[in-house]
Amino acid sequence: MRAAWVDASAGIAGDMLLAALVDGGAALSTVRAAVEAVVPGEVRLTQTQVTRAGMRATRIQVTPSDDDHAHRTWRDVRRLIEQAPLADPVRTSALAAFGRLAVAEAHVHGTTTEEVHFHEVGAWDSIADVVGVCAALHDLAVTDLTAGPVALGAGRVTTAHGELPVPVPAVAELAAEWQVFAGGEGELATPTGMALLTTLARECSPLPHLRLERTGIGAGSRDTPGRPNVTRVFLGTPAPATTLESASDASEAVVLETNIDDLDPRAWPSVLTSLMEAGASDAWLTPILMKKGRPAHTLSVLCPPQGAQPLRDAVFRLTTTLGVRERPVRKTELQRGWTHVDVLGSRLPVKVGHRCGRILQATPEFAPAAALAARLGLPVHTVLAATTAAAHQAGLTSSAPTPQTLTPEPA
Repeated sequence: MRAAWVDASAGIAGDMLLAALVDGGAALSTVRAAVEAVVPGEVRLTQTQVTRAGMRATRIQVTPSDDDHAHRTWRDVRRLIEQAPLADPVRTSALAAFGRLAVAEAHVHGTTTEEVHFHEVGAWDSIADVVGVCAALHDLAVTDLTAGPVALGAGRVTTAHGELPVPVPAVAELAAEWQVFAGGEGELATPTGMALLTTLARECSPLPHLRLERTGIGAGSRDTPGRPNVTRVFLGTPAPATTLESASDASEAVVLETNIDDLDPRAWPSVLTSLMEAGASDAWLTPILMKKGRPAHTLSVLCPPQGAQPLRDAVFRLTTTLGVRERPVRKTELQRGWTHVDVLGSRLPVKVGHRCGRILQATPEFAPAAALAARLGLPVHTVLAATTAAAHQAGLTSSAPTPQTLTPEPA
């Protein structure tokens, strides 16, 4: 499986995406053959090396072989693609991208999809861009395409219909449900570029975990000082994630909450203890100020979804509340285990949080340390400090290898 991720943070156009894919290893001869199969003798594709704000990039110029090109409808374009001798994945992708572009243009111009004319985007160069990109992805054997947020630009642009705001209406239509931002002055995203991206990319997401093979950089026609006018493509094979989320136990959880202003404050410690004993992952109080200036507390209870009902009942039983609200959350935990260290003639447990085979934190358990302090007549902080020092001496430090002798629960 080969994956690709598109960086459109400086904008995107059909020719920029095509150039990035060619720069990333797609054969220009294969792209040319696919375009020629659809519109034989109509366009030329030329590859050059350029710089954009000091960054090297590939530029693909699409030029007509004849100055007089008829404006085609979506019906015309679809027939050309359907009848061309293309690989099935290339044909399917090209039809999908052009179809999405046709729907957006029809909506903007108030006409039917079948009759919409591609005069603004230019039928010949849009065909070259769309078919070329689909052929390049097929040549690179990309089976999973994702992309980041898109810079759309700002200001105004002159079109065949007059002066329009940026993003132009077709781009705004195509960008629906996608993450976008302005990113700078001028038209940074074109309808063809947005149609390709939002049709072929599976989702808008950050750069995925890849074993990176190549990066392709495609240039736009303008060279803007201080901001490289490029679209980039990252190509590689999916790699196992090594982040905290993948190395940890990520799970669904529920937070139960209620505001209480009429419970005897002396009861709160026993309420929290009872909730923990009833299966809560955590329970805590937050001081708040309620209506009429009344001091109060928000009781929060974190628990697995299956434990919400009994803990909800416990909150009603243990407090004076008349209602409990709840919300789902996602909880990510470090892997954890316990080990023991020698402290002041005793062995005390230390909780170790770790991921990817490395320690992130090692913390003395409070209750055993407090019990030892009481037996020895010492301040609790003295025993805790001694336990921390013993843990460090035993090699339980941040970034150290995770001990193989950890137990899942304290002895």
